[in-house]
Amino acid sequence: MAAASSSSTSPKTTTERRGIPGAQFVEDVETYLSQTGLDVNSALAFLQERLQQYKLVEMKLLAQQRDLQAKIPDIEKCLDVVATLQAKKGTGEALIADFEVSEGIYSRARIEDSDSVCLWLGANVMLEYSCEEATSLLKKNLENAKASLEVLIADLQFLRDQVTITQVTIARVYNWDVHQRRIRQAAATPTA
Repeated sequence: MAAASSSSTSPKTTTERRGIPGAQFVEDVETYLSQTGLDVNSALAFLQERLQQYKLVEMKLLAQQRDLQAKIPDIEKCLDVVATLQAKKGTGEALIADFEVSEGIYSRARIEDSDSVCLWLGANVMLEYSCEEATSLLKKNLENAKASLEVLIADLQFLRDQVTITQVTIARVYNWDVHQRRIRQAAATPTA
């Protein structure tokens, strides 16, 4: 019996992942409230606030995930273009390509043998690289983007677990409060 009560007071998986605080699973609401020094309404308000913080972080992570999922195909497309340029190099055959100048505006270009390519790095920066340097840079960027996406997916899963734990804790605290009110009401009502 003593072992069971001591295990219910210890925090369950209150770890942190990349700045996202872990939620504490509450087995015994009364012990939780006495340890935190909060009344039921304050505990519910704290848990609701924490839930809203989790939702905000989830929105930010989902936006980052969408950005990375859009970036990966662009990098792969650039790698394909550089590989095509390298394959055509030395054949004496010109490459005819349509490329996007602006959103919805395309131009046709005739590309002769080329030893270098220009990569758009963003923030109004474009640099010229040799085909080999461009390939290695793009491969490195692709690996980094895929690794970042994997970490982001793991962060989202951790965050969803914390949301679930917090929602369950809110329900447990609320139900415990309802139960306590019924007990008090039954004790206050005289029986005939």
